[in-house]
Amino acid sequence: MIEVQEIKLDPEERRAWRGDEEIVLSRKEFDLVHALMTQAGRIVSRDDLMREVWHTTFWTSSKTIDVHLGWVRRKLGDDSRQPHLITTIRGQGLRFETEDLRSRQS
Repeated sequence: MIEVQEIKLDPEERRAWRGDEEIVLSRKEFDLVHALMTQAGRIVSRDDLMREVWHTTFWTSSKTIDVHLGWVRRKLGDDSRQPHLITTIRGQGLRFETEDLRSRQS
């Protein structure tokens, strides 16, 4: 079981929860969250995500990650305008935050 903030991920059962509520993720959504959570606190490049989640070294579409990330953020309750779980580090990649960024903004 992987736990970061209020999100829990069971890689063996391929199940996810936000608190006590189970979240239904597609296969690619689960793989994306798993790739980010296993590297929580570190920036994961888009190239690494394409290799790990989509098993390709070329970009099928520049929006592939963004579209899936949008779906994941909605399901996890992460506001894309003020994210507290997954942040975009411009020009570098994505990071699953180890602590709630909203608590730093107070």
